[in-house]
Amino acid sequence: MKSIEVVAAVIRREERIFATQRGYGDFKDWWEFPGGKMEPGETPEAALEREIREELSAEISIGRLLRTVEWDYPAFHLTLHCYLCTLSSECLHLNEHEAARWLDAGSLDSVRWLPADEELIPLIREELTPSQV
Repeated sequence: MKSIEVVAAVIRREERIFATQRGYGDFKDWWEFPGGKMEPGETPEAALEREIREELSAEISIGRLLRTVEWDYPAFHLTLHCYLCTLSSECLHLNEHEAARWLDAGSLDSVRWLPADEELIPLIREELTPSQV
């Protein structure tokens, strides 16, 4: 089975995260975190900065690795490195996606996530929900 290694940005602004809707391929109209394939010799961080510039015409500040998801799709195995990020500026432009939304903890289930991205939703919900001390 073919293996693909990709990166994704879980972009946070206050108590919301940024989600994008795919406009092409087998999973057209499903939702994902923006990002894409790593190129040979590229670090995950460099790949993520490049992908976000290409997809959103935006600059990000990359925080910690949230999780690496291993997922078997019918045609390939995916290794998905997901980083918590913030925008370095407020400017975003959808160059590849059909739509985008800022989702809070209560609206994370309002979109149809790609299966690998959906694995992150419980972790993201924890990140967005203030802890009870």
